[in-house]
Amino acid sequence: MENQTTKPVAACGLYCGACPKYKSGKCPGCRANEKASWCDIRRCCMEHNYTSCADCTEYANVKECKKFNNFIGRIMGVIFNSDRSACIYRIRETGHEAFALEMDKQGLKSIKKK
Repeated sequence: MENQTTKPVAACGLYCGACPKYKSGKCPGCRANEKASWCDIRRCCMEHNYTSCADCTEYANVKECKKFNNFIGRIMGVIFNSDRSACIYRIRETGHEAFALEMDKQGLKSIKKK
């Protein structure tokens, strides 16, 4: 499922490819980041062999998933003005590769909250 283009798409839908730490090689990205073992979203996606939550068939509305819509995720969304669920819906619309290319072109890590 994961190729060079989709590699920078995190399990939660963020685009690591626009992150300075990822770009400088200081962070390997979501899937390869062993320090991110605390992340329930990452763990769930790896267990199910999903590239991201966009591949999940259990929750049509990702906001209903307790792993995705957890306290830490909501706090990070406020701090970074990030709408991870919008990212997941966009990935479902366009596919992981098109999403990654779109985010890369715009230089964004996430779709901003409206």
